[in-house]
Amino acid sequence: MTQSKDLWTKSTCAYCGVGCGIEAQIQASGELTIRGDKSHPANYGDLCSKGLALGETVTHEGRLLHPSIDGEQSDWATSLQHVADTFSQTIAEHGPDSVAFYVSGQLLTEDYYVANKLMKGFIGSGNIDTNSRLCMSSTVAGHKRGFGSDTVPGCYEDLDTAELVVITGSNLAWCHPVLFQRLKKQKTQRDNLFIVVIDPRETDTCSIADLHLAIQPETDVALFNGLLSYLVAHNKIDKDYIDNYSEGFEAALNSAQQDAQCIQVLAETLQVNEQKIALFFKHFAETEKAITIFSQGVNQSTQGSNKVNSIINCHIATGRIGKPGMGPFSVTGQPNAMGGREVGGLANTLAAHMEFGDEHANQLISDFWRTDTLATQPGLKAVDLFDAMHQGKIKAIWIMATNPVVSIPNSNKVREALEKCPFVVVSDCIAETATTEYANVLLPAQGWSEKSGTVTNSERRISRQRRLLSSPGVAKPDWWIMSEVAKRMGFAEAFNFLHEGEVFSEFAKMTTLDNENGLNRDLNLIGLTQLDAKGYSQLTPQQWPVTELQTEVVQQRLFADKQFFTTSKKAQFVAVSSTPIVNSSTPSLIKYPLIVNSGRIRDQWHTMTRTGLSSRLAAHITEPFVAIHPDDAAPLSIEDNNLVAINSPQGAMLVRALLTKQQKVGQIFTPIHWNRQTAKTANVCNLVNDDNDPVSGQPALKSTQANIKKWQYQSEAMLLSRSQLDLDQFDYWVKQKVEQGYLYRIADECPPSKLAESLQALLDNKSGKTLQFASTDSTQQMLYRYAFIQNSQLNNAYIASDKLTNHSLDWLQSVLDMPLDGSIEQTLISGQVKGKLAQGKIICACKQVGINTITDAIVEQGCSTLDSIKECTSAGTGCGSCLPEVQSILDEKQETITQRIQIEEFVA
Repeated sequence: MTQSKDLWTKSTCAYCGVGCGIEAQIQASGELTIRGDKSHPANYGDLCSKGLALGETVTHEGRLLHPSIDGEQSDWATSLQHVADTFSQTIAEHGPDSVAFYVSGQLLTEDYYVANKLMKGFIGSGNIDTNSRLCMSSTVAGHKRGFGSDTVPGCYEDLDTAELVVITGSNLAWCHPVLFQRLKKQKTQRDNLFIVVIDPRETDTCSIADLHLAIQPETDVALFNGLLSYLVAHNKIDKDYIDNYSEGFEAALNSAQQDAQCIQVLAETLQVNEQKIALFFKHFAETEKAITIFSQGVNQSTQGSNKVNSIINCHIATGRIGKPGMGPFSVTGQPNAMGGREVGGLANTLAAHMEFGDEHANQLISDFWRTDTLATQPGLKAVDLFDAMHQGKIKAIWIMATNPVVSIPNSNKVREALEKCPFVVVSDCIAETATTEYANVLLPAQGWSEKSGTVTNSERRISRQRRLLSSPGVAKPDWWIMSEVAKRMGFAEAFNFLHEGEVFSEFAKMTTLDNENGLNRDLNLIGLTQLDAKGYSQLTPQQWPVTELQTEVVQQRLFADKQFFTTSKKAQFVAVSSTPIVNSSTPSLIKYPLIVNSGRIRDQWHTMTRTGLSSRLAAHITEPFVAIHPDDAAPLSIEDNNLVAINSPQGAMLVRALLTKQQKVGQIFTPIHWNRQTAKTANVCNLVNDDNDPVSGQPALKSTQANIKKWQYQSEAMLLSRSQLDLDQFDYWVKQKVEQGYLYRIADECPPSKLAESLQALLDNKSGKTLQFASTDSTQQMLYRYAFIQNSQLNNAYIASDKLTNHSLDWLQSVLDMPLDGSIEQTLISGQVKGKLAQGKIICACKQVGINTITDAIVEQGCSTLDSIKECTSAGTGCGSCLPEVQSILDEKQETITQRIQIEEFVA
């Protein structure tokens, strides 16, 4: 374990693919204090709100503590033997392709390696796929087609020297905040940096953009084909590079020219102003140091692979690959999506960047693993895997560290598939997820802060994730669990690992098979093959390829030598065409006229099993919502904060309406994070069909056809409780973690008096002090207030009415954490708030600064700049992710102040 003199342990953040280094210190209370690692080249000490709150998510609350079989607590020996026997029996009766593993970018590389080795090497099936299929497999396909390998050529350092940064299909400000802040800093320091954001939505990322192209969904290929055509027409290509170091240019150009015949036609397709398109093309053509950052908005599409190659085509055509400050740059969504790609965790790759169909590679791996049962053909990709399960072809599945009931499209079908599957094993650190309820066997795995191993970030940098705390219950590492099952299946010799360092060592050696010089494959860790246990424990960040142990920070770019990993050693242009947009008069679009885009919000992660434990992270956006343009809302009589139903051919959601002109007309946006554990009906994958990219198998999560309708209800309530409650009797509920308890938002078709009665019956309070009051508010609606005090502390409370969105009730988030006194009791009954309770909706998660505090600083204290607001309130002085929103509040209030002054001057 690497520790500094004052007992700070270096590790890696658990969230996005930026791979930030952190330092953790264990307090006397057992809690973790987290800070950024200033020596780590991914972040140099910076962290986002989620990273800063990591210590708050380390809790035994909700943890899976013991193995169980069919709902009954078991022990490790019995459970492991049961899993091994059932998998062995299933294979014997139905063949190796009747079983499958579904794994996760939350696994460490060592876990991934053991899973892939067991399934492909010894079970003999390719049926191991990962939730990374859902976020970056189109990039993998695009890289392989263009470069002959799944290679991200560049480094984060390129952001510091690029003169044109194109951000497409990525809300970098919310999804990769540390990279965004790094880029934002460059923007303030360099006048020659031009930033283009390509996104149908106006997001916080646009706050640093010189140009925003709000293109129509699924028109990315047309845009970049148009760019390629423009580059050729204006003689802005690198002809020498194309002639000597690439192949396929004429076919790609022909396809591009057919797709984008002129800017006028392209503008109509994209529904973007011609001048804006021309400005983007001109900057790309004339700026050598150009980098294109892309993520889920590009990948999650039936055209995802083609989108990636349309971007790569433009960089090959200009020779802008492998050089400082330029290149196509995929940023991944999970902390170890790259590590899973390295070991072969995708169903269509074999291992260590060796591929199916390569007889030489097949023999190398068979000899290395000493197996004669190596899989010889790709397995089922995620959507196909669950389809096969639904059809009865998959008889046994092991799901590790992921929640497919929430994350895979067409959730109802996924649930049905798991119900039909005879044997479902789930290893996880959380006891109750939407997926664990379908498990025949539950196995407790270690969580972040307990695990030890490695992860690889988006710039190919391997970092250690170190164990900080002991595991609750009998939780074990994933690699250990799989190895023990493998031994019981008869493969003991191949899985006799003593610790994770031995797993890593074997993987490192595998990357050197017929590749000692790194000429045959990009992934080469020969410099790490001699690590002993101490060397592995003290390993500092390493960026592959690693020809020798890196004792200082390395910044290396691939393809600088213009040699690629294709058969010809040349880069490959790929001829791509955009799929025609469905005509708006088709029956499906008449019934479902809106396009649903899905994505992340600033302070939450995936299905909130970790971030949902932090009250700080829960305070910014407290309910699932749908962002909709006012022009789409008006004909449907939908107002801001109304509850609305979103319907698609697959299913439905019930969420809050957020009216905003940042959405384009005809498009709506809803986040991915809420699920059955945190809301009654807010899983976006209920809406999404399982259409996917024919090359990559990646589902289209950004362009679902839907309609929206105002939901009529009679009553709303906010319920505060120190314990979790079962609220399924109500039509709508959402759970939010607050300090010392939970805050529920409830709506129902029953009248307020009946809702209040139901809440009181649910709480079933006894032996304490009750505060209860009913009155009418300023709109003559009945307002029911209730609080229950026991042992001199507030135990639970609720406020119910016809409609609560007219009332400012954000103060309820803080009540349980404050000493109970007369003023708190008065607030609970009267609703009159003062002091800390009056700060309003939280804007800055890091420093817990509310909107009222920021507004007062502007209006009452005269703050007129971001810097003055930061100094006055501390908002934005943590990670800085809230600053675009703070700026919006400042702009709005200054506009109001200016209008007031103008009116006063006119009257005077």
